[in-house]
Amino acid sequence: MIRAINELLQAIQQVHAAMRDEVVATCERSSLAALSEIVAEQAGDTVFAIDRVSEKVLLHHFAALGQSWSFVLIAEGLGEDGVMVFPPETSPEEAELRIIIDPIDGTRGLMYQKRAAWILTGVATNHGDDTRLSDIELAVQTEIPLVKQHLSDSLWTIAGQAVQGERYNRLTGEHMVLHPQPSQANTIEQGYGNISRFFPGPRAELAAIDDELIYHTLGPAQAGRVQAFEDQYISSGGQFYELMMGHDRWCADLRPLVEASLQARGQALGLACHPYDLCTELIARQLGIIITDEHGKQLAAPLDVSTKVAWIGYANHTIYNQIATTLQTLLQEHHLLVR
Repeated sequence: MIRAINELLQAIQQVHAAMRDEVVATCERSSLAALSEIVAEQAGDTVFAIDRVSEKVLLHHFAALGQSWSFVLIAEGLGEDGVMVFPPETSPEEAELRIIIDPIDGTRGLMYQKRAAWILTGVATNHGDDTRLSDIELAVQTEIPLVKQHLSDSLWTIAGQAVQGERYNRLTGEHMVLHPQPSQANTIEQGYGNISRFFPGPRAELAAIDDELIYHTLGPAQAGRVQAFEDQYISSGGQFYELMMGHDRWCADLRPLVEASLQARGQALGLACHPYDLCTELIARQLGIIITDEHGKQLAAPLDVSTKVAWIGYANHTIYNQIATTLQTLLQEHHLLVR
């Protein structure tokens, strides 16, 4: 068990609030062109100017956090390996904790003021380089709202305890209790769900699997009637949130599975999901949402900034039973999974 875990939770929530407020303030006074300027390429991802804003606040507050806990910090923007130890004189092996964070999950939508982004943090007892997503004991995610949006949600949990949530009104300063509730629907019909295909390259193959899944599950479409809907939210934390709040019934990010077929055609995958994108999976899981890897197992990727991770989320067991086997079969038929 993490030492003084409730105090650590409160400290992380304060860091999240400071990061959120500074990023929103920067968005209010900056142009879209300034926010979306590319400033670096690190650890397999593009770093935009807006990312530097959150990283600066992050490092300032985590240096203070290092006075009470020793930890290995894992995040984008910390160089190619994405690792920094606090206090600095601590060896990685002797640190108490591993803290993995995505300072802005959903940068692209936020910097163009299209969609809210999220701050994601997961904390695990330090088991060295073998520390994994499945070891996370504390998770917090906080919404970075658009400039025109006055409400910001946050969700958090400690392993074995109830999920809690809060809605913050940044105009009045009021904090309201938020009660997340995943969908209890017994079918994907007339609901939101999709296979993620945000970027050029693998979209055709992923869309084909998505369409085939709907066809095999709900049958052929009828003229003038829509069977289901999709929402390509370019934020894994945002996708988790949509599942947690009952907005989405299922979601799958399978981009790493198409990398081999792209390479065979002389193409590169581009960007995939990484462990820091999924570090708040504990919150969804403790709400009863079923989150698995492509093989149907619990996510267990190492806490780093480079591993490419595929994941599937189902709002409840009925939805899981309706589509999980069919999805596995389709992945095998498309040669994305070995039978």
